[in-house]
Amino acid sequence: MIAIGCDHGGYDLKMKVIEYLKENDITVKDVGCDSKASCDYPMYGRAVGEAVACGECEKGIVICTTGIGISISANKVPGVRAALCSDTLSAKMTRLHNDANVLAMGAGIVGENLALAIVETFLNTEFSGEERHMRRISLIEQ
Repeated sequence: MIAIGCDHGGYDLKMKVIEYLKENDITVKDVGCDSKASCDYPMYGRAVGEAVACGECEKGIVICTTGIGISISANKVPGVRAALCSDTLSAKMTRLHNDANVLAMGAGIVGENLALAIVETFLNTEFSGEERHMRRISLIEQ
């Protein structure tokens, strides 16, 4: 299951991502927000982070206008490694090397087609499991 959350600036893109995930038979836990009415991104970043950190969801996706604030919020949850990606190479490398478990995107930065390609890459790239990367992740977690 994938947890997904956004603020008002990421609402439209979140809905497109949810549609894409459901079309690909991926179960989604939508933690909000539920409209384009102004809201505070930290609560949604944290909610996604908590769903991932407790094991309820395998991975998470957070979206705000730039992706910055909501990624910072998700990263405050212990055990979360949220990566802000605006291209598919970053999405691939953060999974391979950092075992990132939350993808952050900026709806004002990436368009729908690129965002869906980033999501696909993030979800379909496995962690390399190489010792050097496991060591570095352990240092991050400390």
